[in-house]
Amino acid sequence: MNAEGGPADPVADYEAALTAALHGPGGDKARMIEELRDGLAGTVEAHVGEGKPYEYAARLAVREFGTVEEIAPACQRELTIAQARHTARAAVLTAPFLIACWYLARTSGVPGTAWQLARTAQSLAVHLAGVAIAAALLAASTLAATGALARRLPTPHRLPLVVAWAGTTTSITMAVATLALTVAAALATDWALLALAGTLSAASHAVVASSARASRRCARLTLV
Repeated sequence: MNAEGGPADPVADYEAALTAALHGPGGDKARMIEELRDGLAGTVEAHVGEGKPYEYAARLAVREFGTVEEIAPACQRELTIAQARHTARAAVLTAPFLIACWYLARTSGVPGTAWQLARTAQSLAVHLAGVAIAAALLAASTLAATGALARRLPTPHRLPLVVAWAGTTTSITMAVATLALTVAAALATDWALLALAGTLSAASHAVVASSARASRRCARLTLV
């Protein structure tokens, strides 16, 4: 029986179970489920065309596709790679903002009375930006490895997990850089520039952190 009290639809139940079992980028997951739905519908239609009752045809189609437990790992692997690409793309796209933060931190003026503390904060921001940019370079390599190269070479099994933690490292450095730039902005003469750099760093952190968190979850599911 379904939620409305009518007879259960094996295809709808199968789709709901698979949807609940999979995690990944919303658009990619929706397309995957839609393709599965179309495939099941076509198989059901073929069985109905052979004279079988709909409910029996639906159960037969589901059985032919395989159980959720059987097909979910392969589907999740595909979604995990897609999520890794999303995280890698986010890291690559935020790299220019980090370079801007590095430049603004180096060129801002600092009054003599607050020189040491502000310079320390600026230096920290510069080094953290360097770490994040290194992670972005790894992310760029990931986009290549999971893109055109994936047609020729298999994607390393643990690459999504590496990307997830690289994205996490990037987001953490962005958060600390934001704090450092905020301190520097409060002490520097060119405080507006450093405040802008801090805002860019904070925005970048928000984008990368959420994607990296989703990547970690997907990677854990794939490695189980």
